[in-house]
Amino acid sequence: MNNYYEILGIKKGASKEEIKKAYRTLAHKYHPDRPSGNAEKFKEVSEAYQVLSDDEKRQQYDKFGRVFGAGPFGGGAPDGAWNWDFDFSNVEDATELEEIFNAFFEGLGIRQRRRTYTRGSDLELTTEVTLEEAKAGKILKLEYETSVECKTCNGLGYESKAGVKKCDYCDGRGEVKESRDSFFGHFARVVSCKTCRGVGQMPKEPCITCDASGRIKGKRSVEIDIRSGVLDGQIIKVKATGEAGERQAGAGDLYLRVKVKPHPIFERRGNNLYRQVNVNLLDVLLEKAVETTTLGGKEVKVKIPPGFELGGELRIKGEGMLPDSDLIIYLKVSTPKRLSSKAKKLLEDLESELGE
Repeated sequence: MNNYYEILGIKKGASKEEIKKAYRTLAHKYHPDRPSGNAEKFKEVSEAYQVLSDDEKRQQYDKFGRVFGAGPFGGGAPDGAWNWDFDFSNVEDATELEEIFNAFFEGLGIRQRRRTYTRGSDLELTTEVTLEEAKAGKILKLEYETSVECKTCNGLGYESKAGVKKCDYCDGRGEVKESRDSFFGHFARVVSCKTCRGVGQMPKEPCITCDASGRIKGKRSVEIDIRSGVLDGQIIKVKATGEAGERQAGAGDLYLRVKVKPHPIFERRGNNLYRQVNVNLLDVLLEKAVETTTLGGKEVKVKIPPGFELGGELRIKGEGMLPDSDLIIYLKVSTPKRLSSKAKKLLEDLESELGE
């Protein structure tokens, strides 16, 4: 059994600060990436620190000369052989922790999917339409700058006639074995080959136009059908019209956000339209027809019904944003500023009649 205090070069009653300082000094000295590194020593130093820096583990070690722990999945091995007691509190780098787990699961035969060329990124653009265009619908022609497929090599990234060859770095496997040391010991894992991007092949004659990526900066033009009744803030997805992918890996998508401009006369609520129409009091009393125009400019008449109450609304069917929605009219009733004696007499007679 290793003596953890001797490994770190400290006394049994050392403080946590002394333990940490001793560990940092030795870890720096024995790290495998250093010319003077020693993987085995580094592993011993890391193991000692993991135990002595934890109060509970240190107490067990001081009392029994070892640390009792369960397996990583909450239970020990059937034969009691497992004695893993991983402590993640000292791992500050999330990337390192992820790599350790990847290596662990790969060791169990749970392999990650081989990395391939990068798919193009999605794009988001914004366009404005008028309320009239939102009602009628519109075919929008857009042109925007992004990464597009290289025309020289048709997105392959190399001369198709020359073909490809086996990647020398990974010997055509598309993956390489990588080893590293951590607090938890020595890990080996299989990773995607960075030279060939996990494909296992390299072009014999890379395309000089796109630097073998299969894409270049350019402009893309698309036509988008903005349908009748589109909402303010609505997002329209157009597949495969975003950024081109590397070496025919597939383009991203375009997300078009539609903004509907406010209208000076009409107000939209859901799919119904509202507008205000000025009328005088006599038109209401005489139940005349109100003349107005729809959002599309069509002239319409709607008769004021008997018993119409001021503040009420008139509805014109089918003249909203969609065929099954309506145009709703609010009447603003105005009264004459001056009345002649004859007009006053008529109103007095009317008042008498209504009073009866």
